[in-house]
Amino acid sequence: MSENLPEGLIRSKDGRVRCNWQDDKDDYRTYHDEEWGRPQDDDFKLFEKICLEGFQSGLSWLTILRKRENFRKAFAGFDYHAVAKFDDHDVERLVQDAGIIRHRGKIKSTINNARRAIEMEQQEGSLGRWFWSWEPGAQQRLDRITRAVAGAPNTEISTAMSKELKKRGWSFVGPTTCYAFMQAMGMVNDHIEGCYCREIVEKERAQFKRP
Repeated sequence: MSENLPEGLIRSKDGRVRCNWQDDKDDYRTYHDEEWGRPQDDDFKLFEKICLEGFQSGLSWLTILRKRENFRKAFAGFDYHAVAKFDDHDVERLVQDAGIIRHRGKIKSTINNARRAIEMEQQEGSLGRWFWSWEPGAQQRLDRITRAVAGAPNTEISTAMSKELKKRGWSFVGPTTCYAFMQAMGMVNDHIEGCYCREIVEKERAQFKRP
């Protein structure tokens, strides 16, 4: 007889209840447990994530996750100071790199966004300071996070963030990309009620010093 868990949850093979999107695949489960939703303010990691979310557009995150090390090698560890210096030769090199997603527009977007990231760093002090300024207040979040809430493609805040990034010249940063970024970087805790990670992430967010 199957277990009657709330929508969006699954009991994994190790016996723990988790958000079901990780599909109990080893690498996806590790990402869910150890990275997704954990508050992060490292500028290079924030830049990496916003760029990889852009590459994900039209694909699954698992596809990107399994190519992430290749992306890191291809894009200088997502050091945006280095990526900003990439030129047309680098674009052609990356288009031929079978280890990443060979989408010319997304590759050029990453280089463009690296240059915009330097501008943001100069204007705001850090990427972390700017991105975390978009963290929703407690009154803007529902008391219970269900599958419907966590699965929403975007929010008013992610839509506003997207518009502001585009004004600053960033590309491939639509509202859905921005909300997935917020979820992954811990600006919201969208582990569903009942997922064993939810309480862990709540504690980390409570202790996290905002930049």
